[in-house]
Amino acid sequence: MRPTTDERPHRLATPSVPGSKERSSVLALLKASHPVPAATVTVLAALLATAFGLDLASAALAVAAVAAGQLSIGWSNDRLDHRRDRAAGRRDKPLATGAARPGTVGAAACTALLVCVPLSLGCGLLAGTVHLGGVAAGWTYNLWLKRTVLSWLPYTAAFGLLPAFLTLALPGSPWPPLWLSAAAALLGTGAHFANVLPDLDDDLASGVRGLPQRLGRRGSMASAAALALASCVTLTAGPTGRVTPASAGPIGVTLALCAVAVAGPSALLRGRVPFVAVLAMAGLDAALLVWAGTAPLGGRIAP
Repeated sequence: MRPTTDERPHRLATPSVPGSKERSSVLALLKASHPVPAATVTVLAALLATAFGLDLASAALAVAAVAAGQLSIGWSNDRLDHRRDRAAGRRDKPLATGAARPGTVGAAACTALLVCVPLSLGCGLLAGTVHLGGVAAGWTYNLWLKRTVLSWLPYTAAFGLLPAFLTLALPGSPWPPLWLSAAAALLGTGAHFANVLPDLDDDLASGVRGLPQRLGRRGSMASAAALALASCVTLTAGPTGRVTPASAGPIGVTLALCAVAVAGPSALLRGRVPFVAVLAMAGLDAALLVWAGTAPLGGRIAP
């Protein structure tokens, strides 16, 4: 016999925490922005701005422009890929799990892009135009080049333009030395090959056929390591035109990390050790890039 209404067991309602839904939505939106790459590039820009000698106001404006640009690129990436990510069952993507809404993420991407324009141009017309060119490269990757053999090109362009954006914001709008831009471009291109490694299998399953996916795991690992080494050599030899005994240390460390990244067995290549080795090389190159950025203060960047 069914219990009467009064006899039915009462279930305690789970109390809702005020603001918990809003906090979850904000966290999901933040996660959809690719926060780690965005924060990494923004911190790199802040360190370079300091190394180049920008005053506090100019540096803050430039870093804010970089942050806005990176957020717009990250959000647009997840918004454009949300159907593919949902079909692949990506549990790490808020749009795929329903934690974030496509309209919200799309609006956030457009808003960040609109904010990026005045912030960039506030650093100077030439500097702002250069930075917006780098942001446009990121959007081009999301919209088209990500699935082509030219997937590396937006990374090369965006990272190569970053030092120029910051030096052009200096009084007199000087251009950076060619070797500094080349080293940044090599670093960014290597970052592309390293960045896809954790998602390479999912990308192939969903039809993404950028250059790293075409090369495969071992080829992408080797490319990332070779580009990191080339960036390291450029940064150590660029200021003087030669590799000195004192500057040979970073090259030796990078060579050792290259061996760890590419010389292991296939089972190791599928683990995280090679990926961490590539990240360590990229981190070393980023530190060298910032260190090299102090050299132009001695006269190599001139108005």
